[in-house]
Amino acid sequence: MTETSLARAGIAEGVGTAVLVIGGVGTAVLAGDTVGTVGIALAFGLTLLALVFTIGPISGCHVNPAVTLGVLVSRRIDARRAATYVVAQILGAIVGAALVLVIASGRPGYAIDTDGLGTNGFGSASKGGYGLVPVAIVEIVATAILVFVVLSVTARSAPQSTAVGVPIGLTLTVLHLIAIGIDSTSVNPARSIGPALFAGNLALSQLWVFIVFPLLGAVIAAGLHRVVFNESR
Repeated sequence: MTETSLARAGIAEGVGTAVLVIGGVGTAVLAGDTVGTVGIALAFGLTLLALVFTIGPISGCHVNPAVTLGVLVSRRIDARRAATYVVAQILGAIVGAALVLVIASGRPGYAIDTDGLGTNGFGSASKGGYGLVPVAIVEIVATAILVFVVLSVTARSAPQSTAVGVPIGLTLTVLHLIAIGIDSTSVNPARSIGPALFAGNLALSQLWVFIVFPLLGAVIAAGLHRVVFNESR
């Protein structure tokens, strides 16, 4: 990959992650009371679906450090490209969260301390009051499912189709339906980092959970995928 093409792919990942945060977190913050859990889940899934079709041909549309790690462990990309993607994804998530905050701040009575910014959390920061252990489990399992699906539909042995975004988007939607009430659903460290940096305090102190466990889930998914698809042959 040339320097120019790597730069283009990195920019695509940054823009794509910003759009994912605006579409998903933005819906949760700006319209969550109107559309509810189903609406938020669909916002994340449909945004990712659209991104697969738009930036997929440029970068593969990871828009998620966990996906990038899974692809790296599967030896489909090199460490340099993976590092470029992750940096771009985090920067994109920060930009996306900043835009959501600017829009939300225009609503009379909005306060980030009380109304939040779509951050993830456990214990008192969990919508259902879930503790660290169940949150860790759901993040590991949910991220593993997402990464396994991504690796599977993009595998060399899988039927090649321009519609690979459909199962990926639907999977993200279902995972949000499951986990929104538990920890607001991360399965994406960049998506968690962006809002937490602005929310600070509790969200920032718990951020490590939504970095460590999704990444662990990605590694598990890559290993499971290698066994199931026998990609090492």
